[in-house]
Parts: sequence; C-alpha cells; structure tokens
Amino acid sequence: MNGTTYSQLVNKLNKANIALNRKTLADLALNHPEAFKAVLQAAG
Repeated sequence: MNGTTYSQLVNKLNKANIALNRKTLADLALNHPEAFKAVLQAAG
C-alpha cells in the first residue's frame, strides 16, 4: 500500500524510532487510512 514494501516500511519506522507492531500497522492501514498515511510521512 502506498508504494512501499513491508520490509521498507519497518526499516523506515525503526530509523525514525516509531514502534508499531504488525497488527497495529495492519489495523491502521485497513481501518484508518489517513492515520496510516501520517505514520508513513512521519517515517520519512
């Protein structure tokens, strides 16, 4: 989703010190797409 792979996303989140587990990311992506986009933007 949004042009990134899961491994790329996790790497960016780790570098940005954003700690979200896989279940939380999936919930955001499916049920709260605007919040998921905000997380992607924060991760860089």
